[in-house]
Amino acid sequence: MISKKDRAEARVKRHRRVRKNIAGTAERPRLAVFRSEKNIYAQIIDDVKGVTVVSASSLDKNFEGLGSNKEAAKKVGELVAKKALENGIKTVVFDRGGYVYHGRVKELADAAREAGLIF
Repeated sequence: MISKKDRAEARVKRHRRVRKNIAGTAERPRLAVFRSEKNIYAQIIDDVKGVTVVSASSLDKNFEGLGSNKEAAKKVGELVAKKALENGIKTVVFDRGGYVYHGRVKELADAAREAGLIF
């Protein structure tokens, strides 16, 4: 019998493979993206200290609208970039979390770039 591959497990394998080569430092932290079915999350992480410096998501109190579309991803990207610039972070390493760079992940990245983050 042919078994169907688990998509979530394949994503985790891709993420682990990419994370072997990507690490955030204090000078250039990692912008990690997590995309669920109903929401999207972004964190800026210093992997040396193991600390989340900045985070934003479609579940934040000041967020309005649905969290599962491109407009929401764009708003989250702008919000995380704004918070990062307030904390003095200008350059980051982008970690797409094993997701394809398309749709909501791409919109979040483009909005963060337009708001002033460099990656």
